[in-house]
Amino acid sequence: MKTVLITGCSSGFGLEIAKYFLDHNWNVVATMRTPNPDVLPQSDRLRVLALDVTDTASIRDAVMAAGPIDVLVNNAGVGFLNALEGTPMETARDVFETNTIGTMAMTQAVLPQFRERKDGIVINVTSTVTVKPLHLLSVYTASKSAVNAFSEVLALELEPFNIRVKVVLPGRAPDTRFGDNARSRIAAAGGFPDAYADLVQSVFAGWAEQPSSEITQAIDVAEAVWRAATDSSCPAFLPAGVDAVAVYGQR
Repeated sequence: MKTVLITGCSSGFGLEIAKYFLDHNWNVVATMRTPNPDVLPQSDRLRVLALDVTDTASIRDAVMAAGPIDVLVNNAGVGFLNALEGTPMETARDVFETNTIGTMAMTQAVLPQFRERKDGIVINVTSTVTVKPLHLLSVYTASKSAVNAFSEVLALELEPFNIRVKVVLPGRAPDTRFGDNARSRIAAAGGFPDAYADLVQSVFAGWAEQPSSEITQAIDVAEAVWRAATDSSCPAFLPAGVDAVAVYGQR
């Protein structure tokens, strides 16, 4: 029976990924900044641990508590959208600290056990905005694009140790806690610049008109992560969701 450690499991994609692996008889270490076991079904194969991917001590403690794992899923992330002109550099650094540095730090923490065992899989969840740029997402896109490039180089670096690196690219997510986090950061950063009001209105109107059947659902991401973890023949980059598949196909 294999074990997966998943970051960012309190809601959204991470929560669905954890449920999916539980349903498929894996041991699951579901990590959250504020642990809430009630969001997941009770199981003797489940452990819920506290983890903040921006905190070195938190990463160390969570990896030690998790014990041996077979797969790491770097799913934890923060959303942010704004014109660059209206984005404080402190906010940009915060986004990179979670989305990019957090992914690197988590990966670094588990590599010794993977290397010694000569087996392991790292799965990084990024976004199809790295393939098809969208308005107002320059900082977020940069943070996820960095993870894509990091993953490609890491795969070469770890190949001699039989450690595989995969990237799952979701499309647009339903408006969940991820979107709430993005809005809170916009407000904290002072909102959108007045000069970009027309662009902002146009972007949000376009999103509102997009049918739910044309966006990525959490189950799509869970299935893609599962494939990355269990199908050795799958490609290094896997789009997840009907819109993601369409965008990636135009790449």
